[in-house]
Amino acid sequence: MEVFISEWLNLLLRWAHLVVGVGWIGTSFYFIALDLALRKREQMTPGVQGTAWLVHGGGFYHVEKYMVAPDNLPPDLKWYQWEAYLTWVTGFALLVVQFYWNAEAYLIDPSVMDLTPVQAIAISVVSLAAGWFIYDGICRSPLGRNTTALAVCLFVLIVLSAIAYTQIYSGRGALIHVGALVGTFMAVNVFGVIIPNQKKVTAALIAGETPDPEMGRIAKQRSLHNNYLTLPVLLMMVSNHYPLLTNHPHAWLLVALVLVMGAMVRHFINRHDAGDPMASFAWTLPAGGVALLAALVLTAPSGSLSTGPAVADEVALTITQTHCAACHGASPSHEAFDEAPKGIVLETTADLRRYAPLVLAQSVHTDAMPLGNETGMTDEDRARLGAWLNAQD
Repeated sequence: MEVFISEWLNLLLRWAHLVVGVGWIGTSFYFIALDLALRKREQMTPGVQGTAWLVHGGGFYHVEKYMVAPDNLPPDLKWYQWEAYLTWVTGFALLVVQFYWNAEAYLIDPSVMDLTPVQAIAISVVSLAAGWFIYDGICRSPLGRNTTALAVCLFVLIVLSAIAYTQIYSGRGALIHVGALVGTFMAVNVFGVIIPNQKKVTAALIAGETPDPEMGRIAKQRSLHNNYLTLPVLLMMVSNHYPLLTNHPHAWLLVALVLVMGAMVRHFINRHDAGDPMASFAWTLPAGGVALLAALVLTAPSGSLSTGPAVADEVALTITQTHCAACHGASPSHEAFDEAPKGIVLETTADLRRYAPLVLAQSVHTDAMPLGNETGMTDEDRARLGAWLNAQD
């Protein structure tokens, strides 16, 4: 019954997280694109910075952006905030259900650091909170006035966090925490900076005072951070399905390359939306391509664990019975599963041949399986299993 409840909570929270996340990301991308599409016109309302003409759904829209805000605000002013809040809340709840609830299976790897579930969870919560304060402190420091210096500092902060997490958690646990940390930066930017600053501007206008333009500058800076971090954080959030990322010995370096790729693609789109000459930003896609090529080379399988002398069927089955069947059996004995994950049963040589590519990816070319290496599968076991699987071609 516990596994049944856990599975349904996981499914519903994942669904909710996707729904509100799509809403937040869509809103973020739209407003950045809108801001970049603003143009000065010969005739504009006083106080307006620029306007944009848009077409969608068979209709035309005329949008104006004020430097600070109009003299009189309507009572039906629309605020965009709950998409961000709910994305973080559902994401953290999913972290609890998937990783905290099953910490020994998904979060802890004794070969990396021998932690108790309480210790692993405490490190998680404290690191997410501490990471935000460090990030916020950098943004509020004099470095926050220098766009290039600030970007470098944030890149270094995320990469250092990735290095730290890979020294503490399992591969899955490490990269999901990089995503959770960056997602925390983004959500608290909205909750703690962007919306409060906008509310201060609104309150000043209602009181008949002149709002501080610095409030708008800071809010726009954090909004731009969110825009550039969106693509990398999305990949971190789905990284659990790809052991070539999570269980790579230099996973932190892959995080760095993902940050470069995401930033380059986002910058290309932003400058294109702004109408800049293509020649001024065309370099971004080749730069992202170089980062992608580096990631491909870094993750290419060496084959060292999948070749060797002939291995008997009985040896391969003994290895899978010892290290795989607890989860991937017709009736799993592992407490976290009522049925084999993804319906993959590994009890016969026919099963092994059928799922050979997955077994190679998860247990031979990487050490993603068994979960947290609970059964102590050795490199020798992986090499023999790989040799047997390759001999079936």
